[in-house]
Amino acid sequence: MKVTFLGTGTSQGIPIIGSDHPVCLSSNTKDKRLRTSALIEWDNFSYVIDCGPDFRQQMLRCGCEKIDGILFTHEHSDHVLGLDDIRPFYFKQGAIAIYAHKRVLKALRKRFDYIFKIKNRYPGAPSVDTYKLKQGRPFEIGGQRVLPIKGWHGHLKVFGFRFPKFCYLTDIKSMADTEIEKIKGVDVLVVNALRIEPHFSHFNLEEALEFIARIQPKRAYLTHISHLLGFHDAVEAQLPENVFLAYDTLKLTL
Repeated sequence: MKVTFLGTGTSQGIPIIGSDHPVCLSSNTKDKRLRTSALIEWDNFSYVIDCGPDFRQQMLRCGCEKIDGILFTHEHSDHVLGLDDIRPFYFKQGAIAIYAHKRVLKALRKRFDYIFKIKNRYPGAPSVDTYKLKQGRPFEIGGQRVLPIKGWHGHLKVFGFRFPKFCYLTDIKSMADTEIEKIKGVDVLVVNALRIEPHFSHFNLEEALEFIARIQPKRAYLTHISHLLGFHDAVEAQLPENVFLAYDTLKLTL
């Protein structure tokens, strides 16, 4: 299995429009972050986790020629606004599979009503096949068993995704002990770490490191990062030896 970090930034990305913050002005490419998303590939399968406003740019940058589906963590704009840009894949492949909680599917139908229309469809609109995910109920894609992991993004329920040896979480602030137990045993854990100071709906760095210590993966990578976390190289130099700061285009092989 190969994991490519398509984006590792928070909702505004880095640099932020009009910002003169030192991290936003950094010349280090690792400090330039598109909105959070990941591409997961194995055998001849390619799945994307989240599809934000930078999706087109991310697909062009990584050279992705097909996707077998999209797994949505939740319905916030920085995670779904790229859905219209699945059109080139649809024109080549047909309807694209999307997997999400029923609340997220409802939000997508409202925001992208023209995609979900059955009658009088606009000829250029893409089509999707929807798969409703439920907490605690595993599903299979490309021969891989995937378990939705429930977390809380403030007061909003979000799903992470546990593959056999890999777990991807983002926009997490808290998680029940029962869900944490479902993650233990992974080789690689990806989890959000927004900034140094506490935040009402995201792990800050301290909380993310405490969470990683509970899971005890072989390796962990931090994502959904804002400029307020600091410069990439300076932050990574202070992390535990098995914890790394993810950056855009980083590729992992499991």
